[in-house]
Amino acid sequence: MKAHLFKGCAAVVCDPQTVLSDVDLLVEGPKITAIGKALVPPPGAEVTDARGWFLYPGLVNTHHHFFQTFVRNRADLDWTKLSVIEWLDLIYPIFSRLTEDCFYHSSVTAMAELAKHGCTTAFDHQYNFPRHAGKRIVDRQFEAAAKIGLRFHAGRGGNTLPKSEGSTIPDEMLETTDEFISDCARLIDTYHDPAPFSMRQVVVSPCQPVNCYRETFVESVALARDKRVFLHTHVGEGESPVIAARHGMRTVDYLEKMGFAGPDTFYAHCWELTGTELRQMAASGTGVSHCPEPVYLVGAEVTDIPAMAALGVRLGLGCDGAASNDNSNLMHCIHSAYMLQCLVASTRAHPVPEPRDFLGYATTGGASLLGRKDIGRLAPGMAADLFAIDTRRMDYVGTRHDPASLIAKVGIGMPTDLTMVNGRIVWAKGEFPGLDEAEMAAEAEAALATIDP
Repeated sequence: MKAHLFKGCAAVVCDPQTVLSDVDLLVEGPKITAIGKALVPPPGAEVTDARGWFLYPGLVNTHHHFFQTFVRNRADLDWTKLSVIEWLDLIYPIFSRLTEDCFYHSSVTAMAELAKHGCTTAFDHQYNFPRHAGKRIVDRQFEAAAKIGLRFHAGRGGNTLPKSEGSTIPDEMLETTDEFISDCARLIDTYHDPAPFSMRQVVVSPCQPVNCYRETFVESVALARDKRVFLHTHVGEGESPVIAARHGMRTVDYLEKMGFAGPDTFYAHCWELTGTELRQMAASGTGVSHCPEPVYLVGAEVTDIPAMAALGVRLGLGCDGAASNDNSNLMHCIHSAYMLQCLVASTRAHPVPEPRDFLGYATTGGASLLGRKDIGRLAPGMAADLFAIDTRRMDYVGTRHDPASLIAKVGIGMPTDLTMVNGRIVWAKGEFPGLDEAEMAAEAEAALATIDP
């Protein structure tokens, strides 16, 4: 891998609090080796004239469901016209028809869009395992990640509680706890790499407490702690009264008593949690992946990010699945997250965090949720995960004085000019180097056609 020098960057946003102007950035191998003025590239280095460019740390997506890209923009599945139960009854049978190839091509689709918009590390919560699709779905996701060049954390999810006992999951998508734990262990042993600059990691991620037996979560904790990997699940999206009725306590207490909490654990959503529960999570170090865009469609209350931030809860951002967010654009989520908090600011006890903090949730915050110390900011020794925006366009006139706040306040309405992962350019000049985007799209459409009604 040749060295790469970005020459004369208008701004390098090292992290939300540190912005350097008119500097060079040197990449050698998978990491950044220098940031400064008048850097001399090593022999054979590729030099990019970066005048007018803002360089940012690569975005870290901490919650998604890639397979749902195959149910986007469907009027018959419109949340606004259906109750949640009606919607689930329609959408889960579609999910249960997906094939192994569908999971692969939907993953390529989602990761391609993420890369185009500056995401360099993606966590996917893959909880859908129809029996006919087999057990190699996550393996195919790692294959898709290698194709696009994304750094990938695979959340091996699963559902074990039958619909007859109160879950929302069709029998075709159910697994036993033993099946789930066994495949988690297989994936960890096959793919999980804890080394610096790792491109592949595995997270034990039972889907959600309402759709799993208690033993599924107990065994997940035991496996994750034994293998030293992270834990993830859905929490606080309306299920706490159900868990209280079943187990005599709300979700956060239920999970904490099983040990499914701590610095190696993060939950998705958490919009219905109480102040006491947020304080418990801050004390335990449990993180939250905030997914702002589904709020528009689901119509639930806006997650109290100011309260979480004030308490010191670790925060990241996620796109969530395309069934409740019809895109895979984490860049857009930064803008949405900030604007949603501004919308309800008068109802909050704490002020809205600064715009640049929302960039932080999508970079340093996401890295923290995934337990990564080598990504999330731009500095010598850190992974060369970054994206570039050429601000010499009409879109950015009058906005260039504050690069760290640009994405949250103004929004970025187009793909990046360049996205680099681990020192490799995966998107530049409107193309995926070495890949035919039209061919990838046609292959994905062909796979989608096999399950269309």
